[in-house]
Amino acid sequence: MRFPRLPLFVLLLHLSLSPWAHSQVKPGEGTDGQDTSVGEPTTRDQHYDPLERINDDIFAFNSAFDHFVLEPVAKTYAAVVPLPAQTGIRNAANNLGVAKKAVNNLLQARPVAASREVARFIINSTVGIVGIFDMARKLGLEPSDQDMGITLGLYGISHGAYLVLPLLPPTTVRDGLGRVADSFMNPLSYFTPYYVPLSITVADTVNNRALNMKTYDALKLSIDPYGAVRNAYLQVRQRKLEAARSGGL
Repeated sequence: MRFPRLPLFVLLLHLSLSPWAHSQVKPGEGTDGQDTSVGEPTTRDQHYDPLERINDDIFAFNSAFDHFVLEPVAKTYAAVVPLPAQTGIRNAANNLGVAKKAVNNLLQARPVAASREVARFIINSTVGIVGIFDMARKLGLEPSDQDMGITLGLYGISHGAYLVLPLLPPTTVRDGLGRVADSFMNPLSYFTPYYVPLSITVADTVNNRALNMKTYDALKLSIDPYGAVRNAYLQVRQRKLEAARSGGL
């Protein structure tokens, strides 16, 4: 097996954690605090997994990588870096997602939300010291949680089959294509040497794993970790899509 080059490898690993670590909106709740919950997804939405046998094998490989590589590194990191600093690093990394969020809000015909993301970036990058402190939220400017997968869903594109790929995030055909498009919206990729976004990605990956240690520990206790991750992912994505349709997120 030939492994991808290191920058791509780390980027994909970082993306595998993003759906869990970067979500700041509780299921069933929009960013304005209004209830936007919907009924449970249909059976097809929950379990459309025609590649389950292959997916399950790859999931086992990804889990082994996390257990033997990422988890030990994250535990050492968590023992050295205090929680407030971890939160600040996550905020700073999220701050770099302004282009993705603004563009997708515009594609969803939400100019006010797009403008709010730009305002959040300006405030957090200055007063919030490059985004370490989410000062915009304290001023009442709540973040959105938009990506190209949600945008494609709003345009009527079905999520397609559930997919698990080596060292890639849980995804679907639609969300996978969306993540590829979103990956081109990181401004640092165009204005800094490759090792700058790479270093940020590595730090954010380890930081997110440390912040979500309890979530991963709980997952290991599940009778069916593969099914738990799959169903949770599909349900969260469905709720985000419905919230976007109703004007939330």
